[in-house]
Amino acid sequence: MSILNYSGSPATFEMIKSPLIIVIIVAAFALVFAFVLTSLVSKESEGTDKMKEISLSIREGAKAFLFAEYRILAVVIVLLFIAIAVFTNTDAAPGIQSAVSFLLGALFSICAGYFGMNIATKANVRTANGAKEGGMNKALLIAFRGGSVMGMCVVGFGLLGCSLVYFLKGNAEILTGYSLGASTIALFARVGGGIYTKAADVGADIAGKTIEDLPEDDPRNPAVIADNVGDNVGDVAGMGADLFESYVGAIVSAVTLAVVNQSIGYRGVLFTFILAASGIIAAIIGAQFVRGNGNPQKALNLGTYIASAIVVIVALVFSNTILGNKNYGISIIAGLLVGVVIGKITEVYTSADYKSVKHIAEQSNKGGAATTIISGLAVGMKSTWISIVLICLATIIAYNFGEQVVGGGGLFGIALAAVGMLSTTGITVAVDAYGPIADNAGGIAEMAELPESVREVTDTLDSVGNTTAAMGKGFAIGSAALTALALFVSYANKVNLSVIDILKPTTVVGLLIGAMLPFLFSAFTMESVSKAAGDMVEEVVRQMKEIAGLKEGTAKADYKRCVEISTHASLREMVVPGLLAVLVPLAVGCTPFLGVEALGGLLAGALVSGVCMAIFMSNAGGAWDNAKKYIEKGAFGGKGSDTHKAAVVGDTVGDPFKDTSGPSINILIKLMTIVSLVFAPLFLKLAGG
Repeated sequence: MSILNYSGSPATFEMIKSPLIIVIIVAAFALVFAFVLTSLVSKESEGTDKMKEISLSIREGAKAFLFAEYRILAVVIVLLFIAIAVFTNTDAAPGIQSAVSFLLGALFSICAGYFGMNIATKANVRTANGAKEGGMNKALLIAFRGGSVMGMCVVGFGLLGCSLVYFLKGNAEILTGYSLGASTIALFARVGGGIYTKAADVGADIAGKTIEDLPEDDPRNPAVIADNVGDNVGDVAGMGADLFESYVGAIVSAVTLAVVNQSIGYRGVLFTFILAASGIIAAIIGAQFVRGNGNPQKALNLGTYIASAIVVIVALVFSNTILGNKNYGISIIAGLLVGVVIGKITEVYTSADYKSVKHIAEQSNKGGAATTIISGLAVGMKSTWISIVLICLATIIAYNFGEQVVGGGGLFGIALAAVGMLSTTGITVAVDAYGPIADNAGGIAEMAELPESVREVTDTLDSVGNTTAAMGKGFAIGSAALTALALFVSYANKVNLSVIDILKPTTVVGLLIGAMLPFLFSAFTMESVSKAAGDMVEEVVRQMKEIAGLKEGTAKADYKRCVEISTHASLREMVVPGLLAVLVPLAVGCTPFLGVEALGGLLAGALVSGVCMAIFMSNAGGAWDNAKKYIEKGAFGGKGSDTHKAAVVGDTVGDPFKDTSGPSINILIKLMTIVSLVFAPLFLKLAGG
């Protein structure tokens, strides 16, 4: 079985079926590798009985939330399954087949999130014990292996589903249903998990640090277990679903545009799948270079850079072999390099090693909470310009090199840039998911009263984790812009739009509505966190007053009540913003005096404002968080000082910025685009087209 060699003649679906089997095997191997890593992590010691008890509470809370969330999502999945089967039926893509593809995408997304979160709740206590027994190196290895399970599940399930659906049906239109399933789960998981984690985190910080003057993760604080549960359901399961959706969306957009352009055709389809499979292998190889060397950031960066270098070589070789031209390899490299640079720029704006975060800390010292907020907002806003310029460069380079190959090939080049940017998702997610595991490890170390040296190790890992999480969000946002653009072009092709006339009032209406949606969406999610955090604060204060001996540490807090508050609030509050992304495009597309062109304007408006707002919110939140940690290490008076209290306020404001609203926006813009693409047959039918 050999990879299809370029001969200049058109390829057929039958010609690429055999190479696709290799892709399916690689995807399955990623899942096997995830199982091996799970076994390695599970063999590590959990430590003391107290550590085991705390870890079990976190694990049970996380599972309870996910199962409750999935019960609600089951209703959404069933309704969309029926809608797709009934309203998207065409001769080229039977509605029932698209609906089954949608169902598979949703189920695989759920599986990726659940398995990744499950091992994260096991790795946290083992990381804490590893820090106690083996120091920084062992703790880093365990945390990274736990994160790698999430990474391998994301790319394994993502590529396995895409390649299987295409292998069985050979229909790119049906494949869009798979992407819709992934996007639907991603938005609800990100929003629901984000509301949960930040309601607990903000509530714990306000009640614990500000009102009761308790240290971080103090076991006397009733909200600390809910806070640690939130790290897993939001920053692991939610983040995993987020990048699963990004990964799948990039592949589907490239496959769709390859099929549309007959000069590229099935060779472009094969090339996309081979590139994704190569990225999995590159991520596995890169992960082997992440070893403790006393510098966690350097170790994690090394693994990412090695994986990226492998993809660069593969892109050039297979672009020439399969497509007969290296230009598309350059398009991929443009996306990959811009993704890496965006990650580095994000680090510059959110890491305490650089001046932006130090400036926020200095402003906390000079002017208190007010200047903390002002300076953090400014850092977030400034961080948008260079990321946007880089995304523009990737778009222009990818388009121009693709267009030099064949007319219309520039759009395929843009899609490949997104695939290139996400080709190393396996290790990107691993580095991202490592962060909340390290954060949990620190919480367990504090609650189990382990030696201060253990907390120093976990705090260092956690601080690096905040930066890697911000880098992962920047990566996801950058890829979202390219993927949404590619999917937008697919939508335009589907509804026969060669241009979108912004001089038409209906198009301008669509643009304005689209530009407004990320703001409205963020308002809903921010308000949800605020309301749930308020309930959490009231509960913590109540327990402190009513439970005798709790302040003195002689009585145990009622952790379960706080877990219930976060669970119920997040499940209740996630519905409206989640439905917003699905119902608004349907409403605009089905309205007679608006229709497909106005919907195109809406998608463009949401893309432009959404990308900028997502970068701003994610980076501002990350900068506030690390400014607080920088002060906690001793700067400007350290913990307990007025400067620290001001920084805690900034961190509290930044929590929903970086972990709820910001990262959810990039899913919002892609979900609206894929909904528009899948339901395009309905819009055309209503318009009489």
